[in-house]
This record gives sequence, C-alpha cells and structure tokens, in this order.
Amino acid sequence: MKAAQGRPVALVVLFGLSLLNLSSEWPSNLARPAFVRALDDALPDSFKTARQLLFDQFQRHYPRTPTAQPVTIVEIDEETLASVGQWPWPRNRLAVLIDAIAAHKPLAIGLDIYMPEPDQTSPDKVADNLPKTAAALAAALRALPGHDAILAGSLHAAPTILGAAALDHATLTTSTDLRSAPILLHGADPLPRVQRYDFVLASLPQLQAAAHGQAMLSVALEQGVVRHIPLIMGLGEKLVPSLPLEMLRVATDSSAIEVFADTSGVQAVGVADVQVPTQPRGDIWLHFASIRSTLSRYVSARDILQGTVEPERLRDKLVLVGLTGAGVTDMRTTPLGELVPGIEIQAQVIETIFEGRFLLRPTWLKWAESAFIMGFGLLIIWYVPRKQSRFAVFIRAFPKGVTALGLFLHLLNLLCCFYIFIRFGLLVDAAAIFIILSAVMGCFLSPALLHLQEQTRTDTAAAQAQESARDAAGKAPGA
Repeated sequence: MKAAQGRPVALVVLFGLSLLNLSSEWPSNLARPAFVRALDDALPDSFKTARQLLFDQFQRHYPRTPTAQPVTIVEIDEETLASVGQWPWPRNRLAVLIDAIAAHKPLAIGLDIYMPEPDQTSPDKVADNLPKTAAALAAALRALPGHDAILAGSLHAAPTILGAAALDHATLTTSTDLRSAPILLHGADPLPRVQRYDFVLASLPQLQAAAHGQAMLSVALEQGVVRHIPLIMGLGEKLVPSLPLEMLRVATDSSAIEVFADTSGVQAVGVADVQVPTQPRGDIWLHFASIRSTLSRYVSARDILQGTVEPERLRDKLVLVGLTGAGVTDMRTTPLGELVPGIEIQAQVIETIFEGRFLLRPTWLKWAESAFIMGFGLLIIWYVPRKQSRFAVFIRAFPKGVTALGLFLHLLNLLCCFYIFIRFGLLVDAAAIFIILSAVMGCFLSPALLHLQEQTRTDTAAAQAQESARDAAGKAPGA
C-alpha cells in the first residue's frame, strides 16, 4: 500500500507540529529551551489564534447565564452629563454622588476613575487665577475647603476603592507605587510569573490616603479582545490586587488578600473564605455573560443625584462607578463579539467569583492534550499503512468514505471538548487536535488515494482493452 511511504513524513509532521503547538503555550513550570523560544519567535501565534477563536466560539454557543446580581453599576451616562454637566466634574460634585450612594449602605464602592492631578476648579486654584485687584475675593476663596479635600472626606466616610491604570512607560502623571492592602503569600514568590508593570496612573496621594483601598483596573487584550483578567499583578517589586479582588476585601472587612503559589506560578487567590483558582500568571479566563442579560444592573448617576433610585438597587451591593457616556468611556470587545464598557468587565469578574463558575486551563491539561495528540498520531502512523488492516480494506472499498469518516471523527472531537467546557469549565484545545491529526492523516491518505485512482484507471484501461479484444475476435472471419 502506497500509504506506507508516508510514514517518515507523518512522523516529522507529528513531532514538528506538536512542538510548535507546545511552544505557543509553553508550560510556565518548565524552563523554555532556546530552540523553542526561537521557534515561537519565527512562527508567532502559530496555534494561539486558532485556540482563542475556538474558545470564543465555545462562549458564544454557551454564554454564562447570571444566577446572582451582587453588582450595581452607577453609570455617568449621557443623561447624567446632560443634566449635571460635562466631564470631568469638579471633585466636590463627585463627592456629592459618592455621598448619595453611601447613604444607601452598599458593601463597597469602586471607582473606575483616575484623578492624578489637583482639581483646577477648586477655590484655591480659581483664586490663583484672579487679578491682584481681586485680592479680597481671592482670600475668601482660599478660606474655603478645596474640592480634593471635600472628595477625600467622602472617600473616607464610605467603603471606597480607587482604581488605577498600570502602564509600561512614564508620563507626567504616573508614579512607581500604589498604596494598597497587604498581600499574604502562601508558598513560592509569584512575582516573576505575574504580569508586571513599572508605572501606574493613580489618584492623588491625598485621595489614596482617604480611600479604603486601591487597585488595578488593567485587563489583558489579545488581538483587541478581552479573554482573561489578571486578579493579581506586579508593580515594581510588590504585588497589587485587581479592583474586583480589592472590592471583595473591603466588603468583607478583611485585612489582607491571600495568594497561593508554587514554583509554576499562582494557583489561587483568596479573600476571607473565598478562594479563586487562577492561571499561573495570576489571571482567570472569564466566562462572559451577554450584555443583554446584565443591563438591569445599570443605574444612571442622574437618578441617584435626584433621589429617584430604588434603595434596594444599592443596599448591600458592590457598587461600581464609571463613565458610559458617548466619547468618554473605554469600550472593550468580549469573546461574545459584544462591545461593552470596561466597567462591565470588572462587574462580570465579581459576578463570576460570587457564582464560583470559573473557566480553567491548568498546566496539566496542556500535557494531557499533547499526550493524546502524540498517542493517537502514533497509532495512526502504525495502523493506517498496514495493507491488510480494516482501514486499508475500507479505503479500497469506499475511497470517498474516508472524507466522511474524517469529518465524523473531528466533529466528535469538537463535541467532546465542548461538552467538557459546559460540564467542567475546562478549555480543551480541540483546534490543535484537529490541525495536527488532520496533517498526519493527510500524509497517508493523499498518496494512498492517488495510488488508488491510478490503480482504478489502470484496471479500467485493462478491462476496456480486454473488451476490445473480445469484440475484435468476435468479428474475425470464421468466428
């Protein structure tokens, strides 16, 4: 059988593609050899893109359905801006909003807002711009409390958390440190494994000192899509929490955030009696709910300022405050293909932690996939070229049935991985299994089918020659 000629090529394809697949998602607990790094640099994202698109499709066909609503988003929307004034507001106006939210007794208030510079509308700043002839007015203005001081008072009086943005480069308003709650480590130091930054865009030190917590708002973008969210990050030489994690700490009145790690990286993070399994880099794959199922969590800041909001929308809730008005918000694309405000992603992280429904792709799963691919691939290489195997007989009898069989097996692979996603929340890479095993099978089927076609043509030509010879013999004289 001509398929046997494909064995050497199939072995090269199997081992080569398996190595390329492994290099695109190298386990963090192993040192990365130089040739693997060179391979990944030469062929970046070789399997990563297919893997991500597959996981996106899993979520699109089975989005998370929220079973609880612990979060309320107070949105500074277009209606609020139209009634209160354009953004940025004077800080005393923002203080009024925080006071109005706090009056309804939420568990915590997280602000998706950066305030790295002093409020230029504060009375003392206005006084600095007055002419010398208005000295009396300037003195009277300087006697008034500054807007930053007013906001600091509101932040201190309520269970507030200020958000900050991690940056890789310095600007006029960045710093290298963030006032944050203690991190209690269990196990190895995870700092070398987590996403690290050198600079942070945070609020004024006066505001940080007044708030009950500070946290990062950063999300991980891959080809413009948010798929996983870091719960713990590095800022310089210290660990800092994400906003959802810090809000849970403040809401439970915990003194510290716990991080459980080993030599491979972060295994879990914990607050109070809640423990969240993570990827080695301290992030989680987020199982997104459609924005259509979460719209009820949004409350306009205008309604709160006007006192028309229902108290139960805020009482005992984790409240996120952010901008959603057109032109003033950061919009993010989710795996569901939806464009949502960045603050919605923070809300979904909290919601996921409350529900305990996590997507997982542990290190052992990559090894299990690789073992399955190698085992099944070697089985194909050993079995398919055997002349008297049932598969060989099947190919000779039904050459076109090979395509149907291949499609059935790949569909079975996809359905099994999708079932594991639904049942256990595990992200199994069916794309790599499909690509590598298809390539291995192609090494045999192509020459075998070509040989079968040649043999069929030869047999047909021989039959036609015999038929012609019989016809000629029948027409001969004396026949």
